[in-house]
Amino acid sequence: MLKNLVKNLKPSSTLAINETSRKLEEQGKKIFKFGFGQSPFKVPQDVVEELKNNAHQNKYLPMQGLSELRNAVAKHTSSKKDYSYKSENVIIGPGSKELMFLLHVIFDGEIILPAPSWVSYAPQAILGRNKIKILQTKRENSWFPSGKEIEEIILKDKNKNYLLFINSPNNPSGQVCKNLEEIADVAKKYNLIILSDEIYSDLSFEDNYKSISSFCPEKTIISTGLSKWCGAGGWRLGYFIIPDSLKEIKNMINVLASETFSAVSAPIQYAAIKAYENDHSDYINKSRNILKAVGNYVYENLRSNKVLINSPQGGFYLMPEFLNKKFNSSSEMCDNILKDTGVALLPGSDFGFEKSRMLARLSFTDFDGQKFMDKIKVGKIIDDNTINEFAPKIIEGVDKLKKWSESI
Repeated sequence: MLKNLVKNLKPSSTLAINETSRKLEEQGKKIFKFGFGQSPFKVPQDVVEELKNNAHQNKYLPMQGLSELRNAVAKHTSSKKDYSYKSENVIIGPGSKELMFLLHVIFDGEIILPAPSWVSYAPQAILGRNKIKILQTKRENSWFPSGKEIEEIILKDKNKNYLLFINSPNNPSGQVCKNLEEIADVAKKYNLIILSDEIYSDLSFEDNYKSISSFCPEKTIISTGLSKWCGAGGWRLGYFIIPDSLKEIKNMINVLASETFSAVSAPIQYAAIKAYENDHSDYINKSRNILKAVGNYVYENLRSNKVLINSPQGGFYLMPEFLNKKFNSSSEMCDNILKDTGVALLPGSDFGFEKSRMLARLSFTDFDGQKFMDKIKVGKIIDDNTINEFAPKIIEGVDKLKKWSESI
């Protein structure tokens, strides 16, 4: 049965578009890589130096993670949230993606996925043999569900176990959830566990980032890691923070961890301690400043009476909707855009939307982030001329995409 499920799955579309873009570039074509989403910035130098200093670390570490790292993560998280976490609440994994997969495997119930949601949530739920309820959302509510919509699903069978995924700032929409309290009220009222995917939280464009864990910490598993804020996607280090009230889930994940990845790379765990102990506020603020400016440029120059789009609120994504009836699916539309303009986008259908809706995910990270970061000061206003100097492919790609939208 499981083998049949695997046969019906496709490779992750976010990774596939990266491979497609790379092959087209090798053929000599100019590609605007707006499909694959990864940080354009380098890992902070002090963290890189710590990795070098710990290259000799060759011992298997505890399966739940290096105690010093878990302490650093717990302290860092507790200082940011109105809740006290201990090292025992932290599980270190080879990327939060792997930990999410293990959660799907051990969870027995129904997975509630708001559309849009990250491309790997649904395939992982399928592999975990859980039922999935896709909850379609609206642009007017920043592409997040209301508490009432979630409650309506639960009321159909209150005896089930439910796991809700909330990803804020969101991949693919770039939006921040503003109605967390009403969702938390539903979680406390019913048998609802929440996986709060906060991998982009440090890249929120406003300072008052709120986690749903602030409203119902006892029902919330926090998922995050180094990949987005620290530019370390390839390092593969993420973590879960699981409250004491859900320790049975933590224990089961630990069992699966012991039989799968054993432990995360030792040198990377030692280096990650510095990522959470040292002050990286300048690095993060510069990252946010650049991403906000570039995202707003894309938004202001792409939106029109033919392209509906919300302004970016965090991370490095936008989700334009193209108002046309020329194509049968968003996938067909994105293929046409790539062929005609060289702009690589991902179709909205990959994120849970109906194929007939002409939605796409646009990642605005096709620029040299380190060069950009080195040339600006913290808090400096970044104008269009600066973006043109340090992110020229963003300017050119958006112009091509806008002209394409006007021609269809």
